[in-house]
Formats: sequence, structure tokens, C-alpha cells
Amino acid sequence: MQRSAPRPARLLACAAAATISAALVTGCSSASSSSSAKATTGGSASSSASGSASPSLAAAKYRALPEPCRTISAKTVKSLVPKVKKASGDAAKSSDPSSRGGCSWNGLNGYQYRWLDVALQRFDSVAGIGTAQGQAQKRYTEQVTETKAVKGAKAEPVTGVGDAATVVTAEVKKDKEQYEDVTVVARTGNVVVILSFNGAGFETAKTPKASALRTDALKAAKEAVASVAAKNA
Repeated sequence: MQRSAPRPARLLACAAAATISAALVTGCSSASSSSSAKATTGGSASSSASGSASPSLAAAKYRALPEPCRTISAKTVKSLVPKVKKASGDAAKSSDPSSRGGCSWNGLNGYQYRWLDVALQRFDSVAGIGTAQGQAQKRYTEQVTETKAVKGAKAEPVTGVGDAATVVTAEVKKDKEQYEDVTVVARTGNVVVILSFNGAGFETAKTPKASALRTDALKAAKEAVASVAAKNA
């Protein structure tokens, strides 16, 4: 059966897809939205402190973050987000780019919608607070706990993505649309990387398979983690 053209309400929904998806991620994993907030505005006291470590603390492994919108290759973005609205990505505002940053992409290909988001947070060793890696490990653990707290979410540790990584999958229904969401929380040295990837089939289009989104999300997360080391090479 031939699909009918989107209703006006659907057109408005598609135009506001980024907003819908951002809100969705908040509801289903808190990793993208929560991480973006923490990665761009909140952060910890250690993140804004001096980069020099106390004589009694080990120095931070990484002293800089890559440009968030370049942590994932253009080829991968095009593959994960067909008909991407802005190939260069939408960078999140950050008062301290050396410690926090984020970027997102979204696109609507026919009736298939995709949203990709990456957030990074770097920690420094600070006397009275702890080592850079210790703080990153704590943040990693907190983020995993927050992400998998959603009802029905499934979490599992994965290897090959930084020093530690967990992938969380969840299903969420928003405005009568079924979304599949995958979030990868990873730590590499003193940097935490949070990558979220979700999708939906609007109108009568099929909802994307969680397994396919998971594979794609892990691929993008590996690139984001590798970009941190490359920046500090």
C-alpha cells in the first residue's frame, strides 16, 4: 500500500524532531540529555580546577578534549543518520571546552528518524578531591547507574571501547511513536564519553531494530574514544 503524505501535525513533528529526540533521550536513558548537561554546563568542581596535579596525585592522562563535532567521522555520521540535517553537527555550548563538550546530529529519511549525540567530560587531579582518573571512574559509574535506571532498560558491559564501557538499550514511546534508544557510556583515562543513538519509524514505517542501532552506536563510540587519544598524541 502506498503511504500517504505526512499530515501537517507530522510535518511539524518532523521539523521539531531534534527537540522530540532530546526530550526522549532524557526520558529513556538520561545519558544523552543528562550527559550533555553535565558535559556542557554542570561538570564537577575538579573539571574547572587547575590542570596541574598536586605533587601527591598522579597527573591527568589527557590534558585536552577533541572538538566534539569531529569525534565521529563524516562517513560514520552519514551512515548512522541518513539525510542528516547538518553534517557538521550542532555543537553544545561550553564555558570550558578543555573540560566539557558535546555535539549532536539528526535527520529524517522518508519516515525514518535518527538522532546521534556525543558528550565528553575531562577531569583533572585536584588535591582534596582526587585523581583525574578516579574522578572519571566515579562519574562513569554514576552515569551508568542513571542510564540503566529507566524501566525496561537493559545494560551490559562491553570491551574494546576505552578502559571501561557499558551499553544500555531501552524502548520508549513518545507522542504515539515507538523509539529505540542505545546509550554507550565509556571511560578512557580521565575522560568520560557518553554516546546516544536513537531512532523511530514515523507513520507506518517500521521501528528500527535495537540490535542494529546497538552495533552502529558502538562503532561511533569507538571513534569518539579514539579521538581523545589522537588529540593528546
